[in-house]
Amino acid sequence: MQFRRYGVYYTPRPGALADFGAAWLGWDPVAGKSMAHPAIDGLPRDISEITASPRRYGLHGTVKPPFYLADGMGADDLSSNFESLCSKLAPIKLNGLVLARLASFIALKIDGDQKRLANLATTVVCELDSFRAPPSEAEVARRRKANLSASQKALLARWGYPYVLNEFRFHLTLTGRLGADVEATLAALTPHFAPLLERPLEIDSLTLVGEDTNGMFHEFHRQTLTG
Repeated sequence: MQFRRYGVYYTPRPGALADFGAAWLGWDPVAGKSMAHPAIDGLPRDISEITASPRRYGLHGTVKPPFYLADGMGADDLSSNFESLCSKLAPIKLNGLVLARLASFIALKIDGDQKRLANLATTVVCELDSFRAPPSEAEVARRRKANLSASQKALLARWGYPYVLNEFRFHLTLTGRLGADVEATLAALTPHFAPLLERPLEIDSLTLVGEDTNGMFHEFHRQTLTG
């Protein structure tokens, strides 16, 4: 399959969390197909509406944000370099994930310090940057509408994305913006997600993903960290 953009994600290993996350969002990036949503009582809106925004990405935490390939760069070279990089990166152990409200949406976030993960993400962003095409003027203009800080604007200019390096905040997005419905949605989701969250959480692999022509993301190279 040909992809138009690529990125590096943390994706849960095959198991209960990955399965339920795929059903909740309605998209399985491993199989590359839509999933039937689960039955969840107490939601203030239909699941398909709640998950419309994050669905196309699948259940993931961004490590290197999606990017177009630079001129002269190919997917095979990117995949080879990604594999080589993962052979130099050591797995990391964190306290775990927790279900939380982030502004007006809901996500899984790191419980406790994320410094080691942030350092890993910084390495990936920097080491694979030669494969990234500069963002278009339209994309930069769109990003700048998000009330970026001076630091975020500088990161956008240098790295093509405002939320990397010192602005990195790891999370696995579960909903779009919910406004007044966020607390009711969080309460409905808690008994379903809470039992699935590993403690501690070991991040021992990363996943290279690609965006198809319909805007859906697929896992196509999962690589163990062996540094």
